[in-house]
Amino acid sequence: MFKRKKQLEMALQDIPGHPDPRAELEQYQTPSIIAADLLWNAAAIGDIEGFKVVDLGCGTGIFTLGSALMGAAESVGVDVDPGALNVAESYASKMGLENVVRFVESDVMNFSEPADTVIQNPPFGAQKAHAKEADRIFMEKAAQTAPVVYSFHMKETEHFVEKFFNSLGMEATHRFYYSFPIPRIYDFHQKEKVHVKVVVLRVQRKD
Repeated sequence: MFKRKKQLEMALQDIPGHPDPRAELEQYQTPSIIAADLLWNAAAIGDIEGFKVVDLGCGTGIFTLGSALMGAAESVGVDVDPGALNVAESYASKMGLENVVRFVESDVMNFSEPADTVIQNPPFGAQKAHAKEADRIFMEKAAQTAPVVYSFHMKETEHFVEKFFNSLGMEATHRFYYSFPIPRIYDFHQKEKVHVKVVVLRVQRKD
């Protein structure tokens, strides 16, 4: 556990992005400053310490590892990309988190473990037409997995996302807004970096 959010951010800075990012999976690394802010707030609300946290579409594990650093009893990262998981596992070892952190190579649709909290940064559906359905798959799985979910989405889809979570029996309690930098990592990118406005909704199961 850390006394200051900056300490958490510094601990997360060394976690690298995807070693071989695939455009169809929209594999972008969440910046450490954003990951630290969200984890810090989630911990303050009481959704991490002592709980089982699942990171759906974990990539190289910034939220999986960060949840463990913030006191999760168990932190599970789920991703379909074995290369990203290899990186995540190596950093779990470097951080001495092997007893708390576990990574599962799986499509999120096939993951079936229950948890206390889900943290996810799913594909935004900004690059591929079929990916526009991907965030719904993540939302459905998250709602099945845990009573509390933190989910990243493009700001412009906030109303739809909230309605969709409502249809799954979840209600929004908190909102966090960020400017998400997306660097030039794919051939079709024309700019070195663009900033996308995103919202993270904290939703919980309705009583």
